[in-house]
Amino acid sequence: MIAAALLILAGTEARADLGRVVNALQIARELDEAGDKVILIFDGAGTQWIPTLSDKAHKYHGLFEQTRGLVAGACSYCAGVYGVKDAIEETEVELLDEFAGHPSVRKLMSQGYQILTF
Repeated sequence: MIAAALLILAGTEARADLGRVVNALQIARELDEAGDKVILIFDGAGTQWIPTLSDKAHKYHGLFEQTRGLVAGACSYCAGVYGVKDAIEETEVELLDEFAGHPSVRKLMSQGYQILTF
């Protein structure tokens, strides 16, 4: 069985960034449907995607909802820096602050997760 942690770092400004987040969500679905262990973490500028994809009018809202159960959380520090902390709290996605306000990538690695970044 594969254990994969997909870190979404791409922001919301460029068209290519949308491609990255959609690829991450699709890969997460594929791994999950195959019975693999998979989690999604939104970090850095990627924290902006949670409120964006939570909007029911967004083209990829449905895909986000299909993978919502795989979302381990979002970086607490970065959510503050990018001004989306309050909006994320409204979505009930957990804010992660395991290492100096950030998610702990080391913890994931020590648990055997392969880290994929988008």
